[in-house]
Amino acid sequence: MCRKQANGNYLVFPFVISIFLCFAVVKDLKYVDSHEWAKVDGNLATIGITDHAQDHLGDVVYVELPEVGANVSQGGSFGAVESVKATSDINSPVSGKVAEVNEELSSSPGLVNGSPYEKGWIIKVEMSNPSELNSLMDSEQYSKFCEEEDAKH
Repeated sequence: MCRKQANGNYLVFPFVISIFLCFAVVKDLKYVDSHEWAKVDGNLATIGITDHAQDHLGDVVYVELPEVGANVSQGGSFGAVESVKATSDINSPVSGKVAEVNEELSSSPGLVNGSPYEKGWIIKVEMSNPSELNSLMDSEQYSKFCEEEDAKH
C-alpha cells in the first residue's frame, strides 16, 4: 500500500500501519539499517537519525553526545536518544574521530524531531575509512528497507 512521490529533494513514502503516516528520506545522504544517516562533505561525515527513526521514537527529550576527539567505529554506538517512549542507541555509519557535536541538542533536543536532516544533526566525524560508505544504502534502498520493515509490524 505504498505510493512513491517526488517532493523536491525528498522521496516521500506513505504507508499504512494503523493510521496514514509519511516519512522523509533525503536523496543525497547515505543510510544504515539502524536508521542513522550520513551526509558526506570531503572527509567529513555529518551524522544524525532519520525522520523514520524520530517518528517511531516520539518526542525527543535528551540526546547523549560523545566528546569531541572520541573515536567511533562503523556500526558502533556513540550515544543515545531518549524520548517519551524509549531510549535508543545511536550508531555510527562510518569510522573515524568526532570532529564536532551539535551542542544545540543539549538545550533543544527536539531539533531531532523538528529537523532531523538539518538542525537536528548529532555529530560530525572525520572519516578514517571513506570506503565504508560503499556499504551504506542510498535513499531508494533505505526507503524500500523501511517499507519492508514497517510491513512486518
